[in-house]
Amino acid sequence: MIVIADTSPLNYLVLIQAAHVLPQLYRQVLIPEAVLAELQDSDAPAAVAAWVSSLPRWVEVQPAPDTSDAALDELDAGERAAIALAQALPPPVLLLMDDVRGRNEASRRQIPVTGTLGVLQAAAIRDLLDLPTALARLGQTNFRTSAALIEELLAADAERKRRHQT
Repeated sequence: MIVIADTSPLNYLVLIQAAHVLPQLYRQVLIPEAVLAELQDSDAPAAVAAWVSSLPRWVEVQPAPDTSDAALDELDAGERAAIALAQALPPPVLLLMDDVRGRNEASRRQIPVTGTLGVLQAAAIRDLLDLPTALARLGQTNFRTSAALIEELLAADAERKRRHQT
């Protein structure tokens, strides 16, 4: 499976010290040049700037095809490029994206999509990280989601752990 990441999931996974799960889950992650540029922005958090200054070998930067698709005009450059790259590559492709509009557009185009929370949940299922700790760290960033969704993830994780022990 080809995995393409938008800026937000990478940003948050780096900030909560969980980016190491990506190669364990997906082996390699492609990012469009526009995502690299967003990660390198002068306003990026110090941890993200340090990470992107020495990209891990499992991250591959790829140019995205030019698109004049009006349906993508409402999205930022990274989201547009990630969707365009996902459409240009042969399936199966998985898109890592948090932005609701971007996720909706990807779904409309039948591109499978997950976000930061999905990556964390998948990593927890494979025992690559402790989900409550990761979510607590995520809560200390500017990541926004509903408290109900966090509680749902924590309850499912607790149930998974309980079943695993019996």
